[in-house]
Amino acid sequence: MTATLEPPDILSAEFARDPYTAYRVLRDDFPLHFHEAMNTYVVSRYDDVRRAFRDPAFTSENYAWQLEPVHGRTILQMEGREHATHRALVAPAFRGRELTERFGPTIRRNSRDLVDAFRTAGHVDLVDAYATRFPINVIVDMLGLPRTDHDRFHAWYTSIMGFLGNLAGDEAVAAEGLRTKADFEAYMIPRIQERRAAPGDDLLSVLCAAEIDGESMSDEEIKAFCSLLLTAGGETTDKAIASVMRNLVAHPEQMAAVREDRSLIDAAFAETLRFSPPVHMIMRQPAEDVELSGGVIPAGATVTCLIGAANRDERHVERPDEFDVTRPGLGDAAFTAAADHLAFCLGRHFCVGALLSRFELDVGINDLLDAMADIRFADGEPPPETGVFTRAPDRLLLDFTPTGGTP
Repeated sequence: MTATLEPPDILSAEFARDPYTAYRVLRDDFPLHFHEAMNTYVVSRYDDVRRAFRDPAFTSENYAWQLEPVHGRTILQMEGREHATHRALVAPAFRGRELTERFGPTIRRNSRDLVDAFRTAGHVDLVDAYATRFPINVIVDMLGLPRTDHDRFHAWYTSIMGFLGNLAGDEAVAAEGLRTKADFEAYMIPRIQERRAAPGDDLLSVLCAAEIDGESMSDEEIKAFCSLLLTAGGETTDKAIASVMRNLVAHPEQMAAVREDRSLIDAAFAETLRFSPPVHMIMRQPAEDVELSGGVIPAGATVTCLIGAANRDERHVERPDEFDVTRPGLGDAAFTAAADHLAFCLGRHFCVGALLSRFELDVGINDLLDAMADIRFADGEPPPETGVFTRAPDRLLLDFTPTGGTP
């Protein structure tokens, strides 16, 4: 008898250990299949995932059950004029001079403070000491909230990400996420009301004051956006920092090139977004029947788009399983809606915080390279990545030679 090949199970322990081998099988043999336990169609080829992000037939209505229970209603589930208006209200704070001049000093100070805490130690768990802290601390400070609340926000961030990554439906994880939503709302709404009454120079005041054609955001909408910013902005940058450093330490010749030419930090970040993206899957919901590689997805179904698989599709990119900071196409376009990789999504829902993440990575990797020479894995080998929905090393134990004082 001939065995029937089954698609890899994206909820299995084997998949969690090594999704990239499974991605290859999915792209080649199961580019579209239905995952019964998750009640979702799974797509893995670059052209199919790219279409799901750009084609108006694919909506974000799935976020009503996926995100709204823990965030409230956010910009991600809006469409049409409502989405365009809300995006225009928040986007200016995350680009150009508004980002670099208003919030640049905050970003640089937070990175420096964290690096200074281990600068002379000679060893560090970069995930615990830096990567998970830096973007959350930046968001708290950008919002103009007390720095003494950094740890509180870090705990909320961890809880919400647990809820969003709870693909197996663990009831305790779900309940904790819902408690966090209530706690976050109780904390944020009074502070939003305070900023309306007495604006400052922080992001929370900017969001309260933002207005287009007489439209502004309600307290609830601002709170929901802050919750989304905490997780979307925190998770991508957190895992990107850990993955960029892991990839560079694992490729000493590329680390040397980046250390010598710091303009290559952007390329290292862009290549990491392709090679080992922070977010491996995003969901969509078609408003009509849609034909993709391997079959038809019916209207109203949930579609899980495997970014981690699409970014390594050999039909689209040469040498997909190699990390290469000299790869063509890793310039400025990699941080715009014209990006070739899919890590920031594409189209109308392209990540509004992409340039914030780029700025943080540039500051952070520069600071880390300035503080640490001869960086090497403490255990002699690159640590494994963990996670399914989002993915990166959960520990990054590094030994290094301290460079001396603050540069």
